Amino acid sequence: MSDDPRLVVTVDQVRCIGSGLCARTAPQDLLLAANGRATPARSSTEGSPELTEAAEMCPVEAIAVRDAATGELVAPVW
Repeated sequence: MSDDPRLVVTVDQVRCIGSGLCARTAPQDLLLAANGRATPARSSTEGSPELTEAAEMCPVEAIAVRDAATGELVAPVW
């Protein structure tokens, strides 16, 4: 078992405008669904600098990356 924290990625489907920036920035963690909006690629992830960047650059702040164990917000950091 890895010592790295597991992260949970959520996308607010109401806020998401489907710009695609996130899916291009972190394609291993985010993709565009058939409805044109972002969706997590898997239920949890180890995270990456690209995922953090994708959450922070979302123009409508629709992406949240949280520590799976504590629920603490990891990205975006305001």
